[in-house]
Amino acid sequence: MRLDKFLADMQIGSRKEVKSYIKKGLVKVNQVTVKQDKFQVKPETDEIFFDGEKISYQQFFYYMLNKPAGVISATRDTQHKTVMDFLQKPDFRPDLFPVGRLDKDTEGFVLLSNDGNLAHRLLAPKKHVEKEYFAKVEGIVSQADVTAFAKGLLLDKGEVALPGELTILKVDEEKETSEISLIIHEGKFHQVKRMVQAVGKKVVYLRRDRIGGVRLDKALALGEYRPLTLEELAILTKS
Repeated sequence: MRLDKFLADMQIGSRKEVKSYIKKGLVKVNQVTVKQDKFQVKPETDEIFFDGEKISYQQFFYYMLNKPAGVISATRDTQHKTVMDFLQKPDFRPDLFPVGRLDKDTEGFVLLSNDGNLAHRLLAPKKHVEKEYFAKVEGIVSQADVTAFAKGLLLDKGEVALPGELTILKVDEEKETSEISLIIHEGKFHQVKRMVQAVGKKVVYLRRDRIGGVRLDKALALGEYRPLTLEELAILTKS
């Protein structure tokens, strides 16, 4: 890999800026000052220093974000705050993107990454990667609804939702409200809301708690994020 590309990939600066740094003698490769931006380095084995600080190469990045409501799952938007707006320097990178979408008014786990292959595996319809949600619902959710979800539901517009695992967590008969957990294996538009609507109820609050085998870190406040652990990444990779 070219030395200037290595430094730019590691967010040391733009390609133009790192070329200037290299020419000024601020970069060393294996303790030797290199002033040629085209110099070839081996990221896996070479020791590369910028202004005395060792720079380790990392190709892919993975962050768990606890998305607040009112934020859209996009890389940029002229009218609304996006999930990318929560990333602080030096974590922000222009090649990061949200892996899949979470509705604007839905909270919870959003994975941010620049790993296109992993994103494809997690989102591919044939993979049926599990996603778990917590929801507050207007209406009394019953065992009949649990059975209906387990069989699959006919949604509006003639779409059919694959079977989902519905668990009733709490029912308030006086207020006619319920709290549920739902595991689904696909990602149709507004799917959880539409599945609940199909059995005559309405979702009033929704949060995604899990993607594959990785759960949302309860220590993350809304709007906070952290890198995935190596264990979490291994679990997602196997999803």
